[in-house]
This record gives sequence, structure tokens and C-alpha cells, in this order.
Amino acid sequence: MISIHNITKHYNGVQVLHIDNLEIKKGERVGLVGNNGAGKTTLFSLMLDLIQADTGEISINGVKVQESENWKYFTGSFLDESFLIGYLTPEEYFYFIGDLYGMSKVDVDGFIAQFAAFFNGEILGRNKYIRDLSKGNQKKVGIVGALIGNPELLILDEPFANLDPSSQFRLKDLIRQLMNESGMTILISSHDLSHTVEISDRIIALEKGKIVKDLTTSPETLEELTAFFAV
Repeated sequence: MISIHNITKHYNGVQVLHIDNLEIKKGERVGLVGNNGAGKTTLFSLMLDLIQADTGEISINGVKVQESENWKYFTGSFLDESFLIGYLTPEEYFYFIGDLYGMSKVDVDGFIAQFAAFFNGEILGRNKYIRDLSKGNQKKVGIVGALIGNPELLILDEPFANLDPSSQFRLKDLIRQLMNESGMTILISSHDLSHTVEISDRIIALEKGKIVKDLTTSPETLEELTAFFAV
């Protein structure tokens, strides 16, 4: 599904990412963990062609992201609020994305209805612009927007941040549902080791831009990661 080879990225002469080789299979649920500055967001930004690598290449389903935009048709993502359109209401934003996938408003309404519990009555029908929502509710809009079109690949950066505890549990249930029903490939970065381990079948830990651990999730994974980051 995803092939990463000899990727490097520097800022102001400082290397922030260096990955020799990384393969992610179709249907894998991968948690990307690491301290601030470890390179998690940089890696996602390179995968989504938001920034250019200094060396190397990234392919998704055999499509080199720097050479073609065809990967966008089967990839959903939400990294931060810059992905949103603040002057739209959530409904308008969902309709806009749906239109890109050839979905009618009725289709979009039917699709987003399944996220009622996740929205918790705070998103739809409130007559608010996205820019006026709380950070947590903006994140909910971005996550659901990334799911419109039923992508084969979903990339989420810090999806649990700014969510209240109830919404975090609802998000975990949502991700489990996607895992069980769609076979979607899911990449999530997070500082929350517990949540990430719980919903991932593989954990990749980054430190100073390099992969320092690549683990198949087991009952011992959380303890191993806790010990590693506690040093």
C-alpha cells in the first residue's frame, strides 16, 4: 500500500527526518508515536505531498506522490485546522467534499448520519461557521470530512488531541468499526500511547526523525513503549 524509500528532510540545515525503508501493507492499522519534534507530522506531510523531500520517494498503491495526484482519489486525511474551510458551516463543508466525490446532498446527509454519536449534538444544525467551533469540534468535522468518499487510506495526525474523554472513546469505537467493516488502511499519530496501542496492530516509534521501534502490537507493547519514553 505504502512504500517509503530513502526519505530525508532538512530544515535550516538540520535533519528532521531520515527513513531508509518503510513498507505499510494494505489493511494495516499503524500508530505513529514519538515526542515533539520526532518527525511524525513531517512524515505525514511528505506522504500527502504538502512538503517536498530532500531525497527519496513515497508511493501509495504504486503511485509516486510527487509525480501524480491519482493517490488523492483513494486517500482521506486530516492533519490540522488548515484542512478546513472556516467560513463554511459543517454541513456546507461536508457537501463541498461530497461534491468532489460526485455525491449528492442526500448522499452526504445519509453518510454523516452514522456519526451522530461522535458529533454528540454539537456539530450539525447549530448554524455556526467552522471557525467558530471549539478546537475539539473542528477536529470532529475534519475527521468525518476525511471519511467522505470511503477512502482506502486514512491518515490522521493527533486525532485524540482536544477531544473530551467521551469523544475520545467514541473515536476509538469509530476507528474499530472502520477496521472491522472496511479493511481500510489507517495511519494515526498520537502522543497518547494507550489509545494508539489499543486501536493499532502495528506501532512505529520515531526519535529525532528516525525509526527506533517497529512493533507488532501485543499485550506487552504499551509497557515497552512506556519504558522507552520514560528514560
